[in-house]
Order: sequence, then structure tokens, then C-alpha cells
Amino acid sequence: MARVPYLRREDADVERKPLYDRLEAERKVPTANIFLALANAPAQLDAFLTYANSLRGGELSSKLRELAILTVGHTTRSAYEVAHHQSHGLKAGLSEEQLAAVADFEAADVFDETEKAVMRLARESTLQVHVSEETWQAAAARLTDRQMVELALSIAWYNSGVRLMGLLDIDLENGYVNPF
Repeated sequence: MARVPYLRREDADVERKPLYDRLEAERKVPTANIFLALANAPAQLDAFLTYANSLRGGELSSKLRELAILTVGHTTRSAYEVAHHQSHGLKAGLSEEQLAAVADFEAADVFDETEKAVMRLARESTLQVHVSEETWQAAAARLTDRQMVELALSIAWYNSGVRLMGLLDIDLENGYVNPF
């Protein structure tokens, strides 16, 4: 059970209704528990949405971004992160076989060298914060500086997300399967 209440539209004051309109326009309906928990801090939720949306644009491919996010989720054993981003990964072009192999990507032959370099960067950053020059250069040799910054922002953002979910003890919604 979450450590803060999930605030739903019907629980919100009139001045908070536009935030729920935004959530429903930009995110899945019904609204995910993470957003309902963050609704306890409406100004921060609004900024959270703006920043999260900014990560979806740019030059970094959605496929590489989702591989990084799923790697963060598997590395931290965040059932919420992995469960929610598997569908995003499929939409981005990952195969079911690739989704199943993320946790043990080094041994899998379903990823190319760019994908593995991105996943190594995500895993190492998640586990150690500082990444080795070798790990950085392996990804940087395949991506532009802009893509590397977008990747770093995504990895850091989703690391903060899994920590929020763990700290607030966010429940996985009905209909999602715990991958662990």
C-alpha cells in the first residue's frame, strides 16, 4: 500500500482539475498510481510531467531510450518500471524476445552492439553512479553528443523515478504483471 494517498480527480479541489485534464490528455486512462501519488504535490507533478515529456523528443531513438529505461528497471528490480515500460518498448520496436532478454542482455544475441553499449551505460550508471571511460566511450562511439546527453538525462530521470516509486511504495495497478 502506498505511503501517501492516491488522489483521484473526484478527490481534487476545483483548482486541481486542470492537472487531471492534463494527466488524462498526456497519459494513459485510468491514471497510473505514480501520478495519483504525486498529485499530493500538484506544482511538482505539473513540472514532473513537463520534464518527462521533454525526454520523449529529441534525437535519441525511442528504442534505445526504452532499452535504457528497462535496463534501469531490471537493475533496480523495479516491477513498476519494467511492467509499465514493456508496452512502450514494444511500441518503440523492441521484440518480445528482446524484452525477455533485457535482464541478461550480455548473454543475449538479440541486441546489436549499440543497444548493448546503451544498456551497459544504463546498468553501470544505475549501480555505480560514475561510469567508466570505457563504458562511456563504447556508447559515445555510436551516438552523437546530443544523443549521449539525452541518454544520460533519461537514465538519470528513470533512476529518480524508481527511487520515488520505492520510497512512496507505489502499487502496481491491476492488469499489470509483476515481471519478477
